[in-house]
Order: sequence, then C-alpha cells, then structure tokens
Amino acid sequence: MAKILVVEDDPDISALVVHKLRGAGHTVLDASDGEAALAAIRSERPDLVVLDWMLPRMSGLEVCEAVRADAALAGTRILMLTAKAQEADLERAFAAGADEYLQKPFSTRELVVRTQALLARA
Repeated sequence: MAKILVVEDDPDISALVVHKLRGAGHTVLDASDGEAALAAIRSERPDLVVLDWMLPRMSGLEVCEAVRADAALAGTRILMLTAKAQEADLERAFAAGADEYLQKPFSTRELVVRTQALLARA
C-alpha cells in the first residue's frame, strides 16, 4: 500500500496510530519531534504524513510549511492530527498546506478512512 510517517510526541497516541495504519496494510514510520519528522520526510519520501501540531523542536505547522516550500516534496499529503480545535487553527493549518485536519480526540476508524481518501487523491 502506502508509506506513511506518523509524527506524534505522545507515545501512546503514536503507538495507536501506527498500529491502526499498519493494520490497514501500510508501511508506517514514526517520529516524535518536528526536526526528526522533516529529516524523515526528506529521506524517506512518505506518501502521507500524519502530523501533530504541538511538537518539540519544530511545530507541526512549521514542518507543514517546510514541506510545501520544497518542490521535491510537492506530492506529499499531510493530515494534521491535533488537539487544536479552534476554527482559526483549522484555517492556519490549511493555509500552511495541510490536506486534511482531524481533531483529537479522534476515532481511529475515521483516521483510517481519511488516510485512505487522501491516498486515493494522490
């Protein structure tokens, strides 16, 4: 299927997301901070990044903006998975280049469905 990078600093949430996406047949990598995420995106070229906003060392929003600024990464899909739930946060995420936005707490079933939909659009 697809190669997906999960970027989440909470180990329990990361393990849950990784487990569900692997169960859906994907190859899943993970990172726990923004700088490691950007390095992994550049080296591994995932099809999709499931990206938390509030990360150490570099925010998910900054990672999203860096990916969108790099023409070599233009095809990378980004799903923001975050506790930030204000309408202004949603607008900022899409303005930064996110393809999809899912708020925590989230349904793992919805997460898998949204990742499948994003990958189908690629």
